[in-house]
Amino acid sequence: MLGKAFAMNEDIKMYLLIFWGIGMALAFLRLFVNNSIKKMKGKNWKVKVAFFAVLLGFGLPFQSWFRNAVLYKMDSAYLGGSIAMLVVGMVFMTFFSGYAKGKYVERKAGSSQVMAKS
Repeated sequence: MLGKAFAMNEDIKMYLLIFWGIGMALAFLRLFVNNSIKKMKGKNWKVKVAFFAVLLGFGLPFQSWFRNAVLYKMDSAYLGGSIAMLVVGMVFMTFFSGYAKGKYVERKAGSSQVMAKS
């Protein structure tokens, strides 16, 4: 879809790039929040409430702004492709970061074994 937009010099190409970037940023945000939630075990309930209050305090206004100022004001012809690129960006970055984390853990374990042999 992105290649076709650039090859045909379509107007949607910038929207597709922007939404792909937003999708990747949302994937990183989701991974950060999931990791932070895992670290919440054993914390005081006030810390948990404060975390979710800050998360919702930033997330809900941004979501409202994005929906009203971006999605509702876009040309409806661009909306489907842009949303598809957002989802593709999220899926790509989720799999890529999982792959990168696996390689990092593998490399770290390999260097630990080399140091143990020394």
